[in-house]
Amino acid sequence: MTANRFWQLDRHPEGHDFASALSLREETLTPLAPGEVRVATDWLSMDAGTRMWMSPRTDGYQPPLPLGSKMAGLCLGRVSESRDAAFPEGTLVRGFGRWADFATMVPALSGLEAVDETVADPREHFGALGMNAWTALVGVKEIAAVKPGEWLVVSAAAGATGSLACQVGRNLGARVIGIAGGPDKCRYLRDEIGVELAIDYKAEDVAAALSGVEGGVNAYFDNVGGPMLDAVLPNMAHYGRVAVCGMVAAYDSDVALPGPAQFDQVLMRRLRIEGFFIPDFLHRGAEFLPMLRGWLDSGALRMRFAETQGLENVLDAYAGMLTGRGIGKVVVRVAA
Repeated sequence: MTANRFWQLDRHPEGHDFASALSLREETLTPLAPGEVRVATDWLSMDAGTRMWMSPRTDGYQPPLPLGSKMAGLCLGRVSESRDAAFPEGTLVRGFGRWADFATMVPALSGLEAVDETVADPREHFGALGMNAWTALVGVKEIAAVKPGEWLVVSAAAGATGSLACQVGRNLGARVIGIAGGPDKCRYLRDEIGVELAIDYKAEDVAAALSGVEGGVNAYFDNVGGPMLDAVLPNMAHYGRVAVCGMVAAYDSDVALPGPAQFDQVLMRRLRIEGFFIPDFLHRGAEFLPMLRGWLDSGALRMRFAETQGLENVLDAYAGMLTGRGIGKVVVRVAA
């Protein structure tokens, strides 16, 4: 019988102390039930939204994981066993599985799908062709409804979703402003991503920097919430749009945080604010891919990967992603 290592959620973490909340365990794999698929995980995607799954909050966009559960996350790997004819052994797939060597999934419940093996770097199925890219495309093109020549601001702009949102905006003709922490990230945004302006929130007053935007900010792709949203709202143009993708500022809290102090600007400037959650758009993946693949192949959409080796090092990679330690998409190569 095959052994399987997996991370288990033992208690709700406090802040970024994941080592006290999760433990690496081992089990013997059991036979598959009808309709199940087992995936030998090659890479794991580290995503900020999964932090909410570790909390006891029941008012989030997805119920919390019960304590004692295997930690869930997006996986990329090959089918090792299958009892679903649509996913034969050897198929390269992506879906919501577990932080584990092997992830057992029911395809319809895990968003499991076969992915294109002609892509030179398979990690791009977490990058320019993955759900971060779908999120960027939906958020910028549809929710924020960016038009050529408009000002688009993106927070957490050097992260996986943020860097893609900047590029999608640029590709659609927007004038892009990226907000990130530190000179290296701002240099990356200017030199590699091609934003018009990069604001270092650790060294600059974001509200003051945005106040110089001629005509105001037309669209804001919000990954952060909290004080960052307060800095942007007074600098929005009339009839501006805010696409709320994430709230990293609040993910560490087990209770809901107060709303924006500048919320009155929603009325004063006639703003539209809309939250969106990419699993609501999974059925449209085939629609998004031609545009994203075209941009990837032409060099108009790129992703920098921050890869950690070894399932045993997941917690360090995850904490680094949440604290903005690196640039781009944080992934874990399961087998060191």
